[in-house]
Amino acid sequence: MKNYLLYTLLFFTVSFSAQEKDTVALNFKEYLGYVKKFHPIAKQAELNIDIGQANLMKARGGFDPKIEVDYDRKKFKESEYYDLLNATFKIPTWYGIEIKGGFEQNDGDFLNPQNFLPDEGLFNAGISVPIAQGLLINERMATLRKAKFFREQTKADRDLLVNQILHDASLAYFDWLKVYQEKEIYDNFLENAKIRFEGIKQSALAGDRATIDTVEAKITVQNRALSLEQAKVKLMKSSLELSNFLWLDGNIPVELQSNVIPDSDVGGVIDSTLEIQGNPLDSFTLENHPKLKSLNYKIQGLEIDQKLKANKLLPRIDLQYNFLTETPEIGNSFNTQEYKGGVTFRFPLFLRKERGDLKLAKYKVQDAEFERETTQLQIKNKVMAIYVELESFETQNELIRAIVGDYDKLLTAEERKFSFGESSLFLINSRERSLIDAKLKEIDVQNKFFTTKAKLFNSLAINPEDI
Repeated sequence: MKNYLLYTLLFFTVSFSAQEKDTVALNFKEYLGYVKKFHPIAKQAELNIDIGQANLMKARGGFDPKIEVDYDRKKFKESEYYDLLNATFKIPTWYGIEIKGGFEQNDGDFLNPQNFLPDEGLFNAGISVPIAQGLLINERMATLRKAKFFREQTKADRDLLVNQILHDASLAYFDWLKVYQEKEIYDNFLENAKIRFEGIKQSALAGDRATIDTVEAKITVQNRALSLEQAKVKLMKSSLELSNFLWLDGNIPVELQSNVIPDSDVGGVIDSTLEIQGNPLDSFTLENHPKLKSLNYKIQGLEIDQKLKANKLLPRIDLQYNFLTETPEIGNSFNTQEYKGGVTFRFPLFLRKERGDLKLAKYKVQDAEFERETTQLQIKNKVMAIYVELESFETQNELIRAIVGDYDKLLTAEERKFSFGESSLFLINSRERSLIDAKLKEIDVQNKFFTTKAKLFNSLAINPEDI
């Protein structure tokens, strides 16, 4: 019911009377929940995992059994030159070994002597084994291993993408909250200025105050009204910025309505929502950082490629052996004296291409390792700096709250003296301006404090599980 009410308020423009509009607060945790669930970038991050899974399936296809059939026939001037059939079933295995079974049947008037076979055809079963290059690692093995690392890398990259969009959405919410609070301040002080103006005007009409005081009070009302209008424009712009992150299922963008306001108790839920509570500096573990995980999986994939390139420095020696029989249904019909076999040997004399590929593979690994070391240091220093910044903002918040309280006391005392005729409107306006500036500064410090917490959330690259 709560979600339905929120959807209604977000989707539809409701006509209100001249009375004050009913408002509903958009909870910070609920807001980030919508962003994580429905924002296209968050969905795109999940799509990357599907891509990694598809790549893994594709790599596993290299080990799928295969059926190959070659059929070749030539007939010319009523002569059947040849009719050749060769069907093979192959099963690739992990260590480059390939198990084969096949059937050959040939016929014709001009067959090559080596193709002469029994009339019923000839069955074969055998094996192909690389004894140097391709035995311990080959293209199929390397592709599958790299695909597994890539799948894990996409999970880490998914966390980074989701974290980034939630970080940006949090900043938009904090800016919206800040501008809304500024608007409320100007709204409240405009009402105070109007009440003061009416009181001074009545006093001036009664002859208790100089008429010029009404001019000064009116100027104050106009200044407050001007500031309020400017704050309303800023609030509208920040609301539109926030709407960029609001989507519903079906990729439907949402426009935030004017009666939806931010939750004023963000400070009490921000740590639990962003899951940065219980993360003191001494418990921070770099190894679990998604960025470093992604780089580690990238390096492991490059190391597999390096091993493959090193393996290609070996000569290519393939051994093949196939039993031959006319009656495969009889188990003892396979005779080791009747076979088809061979050896294939290939070896480039200078190995310049292979040695060049190996050097390039090593450089790629070194480059990725340098990137990991640099990133690790940057993350560590950034997190440490943010913790120091947060401690400073806690002190700043306490100081600015005390300053606002003192300015409020000064304004209250000045208004009391004014009611006794012992002060002037100029002093009251001066005190009030100082209080407004202090309140605006308090909002600004609070906003920077929240923004720094979002920076910590972004630096730790947390993907919250409870939203």
